[in-house]
Amino acid sequence: MASVQGVHAALVTPRRPNANEADLAAALELVDFVAGRGVDGIVLLGTTGEFVHLDVADRLRLTQFAIKRSRLPVTVNVSHSSLEGALALARGAASFGASALLLMPPYFFRYSQEEIEEFYLRFAKELGPAPPLLLYNIPTVSTAIHFETVMRLVATGAYAGIKDSSGRIEDFRKMLAVKRQAPFTLLAGADAIFPETRAEGGDGVVSGVAGALPELMAGLDRAIRLGEEVKRDRLTARLLEFLAWCERLPPSLALKEALTKRGVKAGPPAVPLAPEGRSRLEQFREWFGGWLPGVLTESKGA
Repeated sequence: MASVQGVHAALVTPRRPNANEADLAAALELVDFVAGRGVDGIVLLGTTGEFVHLDVADRLRLTQFAIKRSRLPVTVNVSHSSLEGALALARGAASFGASALLLMPPYFFRYSQEEIEEFYLRFAKELGPAPPLLLYNIPTVSTAIHFETVMRLVATGAYAGIKDSSGRIEDFRKMLAVKRQAPFTLLAGADAIFPETRAEGGDGVVSGVAGALPELMAGLDRAIRLGEEVKRDRLTARLLEFLAWCERLPPSLALKEALTKRGVKAGPPAVPLAPEGRSRLEQFREWFGGWLPGVLTESKGA
């Protein structure tokens, strides 16, 4: 799992105006933009990438061309509401050259831990030889994977580790304690806790913020690894400033608007904004324009 270390940028998925499909040309430009700015890899079609709006064929098409285009390792989220859909996506991503696969529990409905464990075991068995498989725990949009379930699945050897997007630092620390005795890949999926988890021994982050501000997350990771405490604290403060705006806008919209302000096409939102939301978005645009230059300067390496 050496390919899934450090900062991996979770990309938004640019959409075509007035069409429920990905803008492939814009997506490839985004791959180029992020790949040249210090991150260690990219992640396609995760929650930040709003994969639920796309059908299987569209997801596979974007996956194929993005992997071909990228100069960095590409991890692909193959989550689906059914076992068959997840397998189809996984087989396609593997054949295209994905470096790793992410899989959350089947989304929309809630399932017991026993059903989740069976789903993961069946998936690994039916998929057969494949890139490293990572559990994807994101309780906000699917059933939470409990600590005990994670440990049993990792112990089978079928799963190389987990991207934990719960944001619960206590749960992450429990997994870190096990990792020290029986190593597995442990990635933060919540940007807000990344500085702590990385400093305490986590392998890295799958970061939505890095999909729009790769320089910030790469600079923060570098400061943590080099023990540059002043820079680490300053960049952590910058990260939290940006995340505060993300919380005030619909999912992924701050990231898309940040990219647009940086000259990268990100496409329209999937859901129209209410008047209050449009007002907040205009406030964000004004704030971001004044905030960005300082962040880029502060994020540079020595």
